[in-house]
Amino acid sequence: MTVALMWEGRAAEGRGAELLAWAREQPLAGLPLRRETFRAPQDRVLVITWWDAPYDAELPELPEPDPGLVTRAVHRWRFEAVAEG
Repeated sequence: MTVALMWEGRAAEGRGAELLAWAREQPLAGLPLRRETFRAPQDRVLVITWWDAPYDAELPELPEPDPGLVTRAVHRWRFEAVAEG
């Protein structure tokens, strides 16, 4: 099964580039099948990692950044891949 973990943070005013750099530098305690990083308006950063694991497996996630770097706690979601068709 493929599980996708999503991590989304919103940077404090004017700190979007810093949050993006921070997210890209964070190591994971394992090697995901894939890892992608995105940015969006309002200084939001999104990281998605894909894992070959059961849905409820304990998987490494990005930590919470320093509170001064973000406007709120990060949002986290977990999804499982479904077959097409």
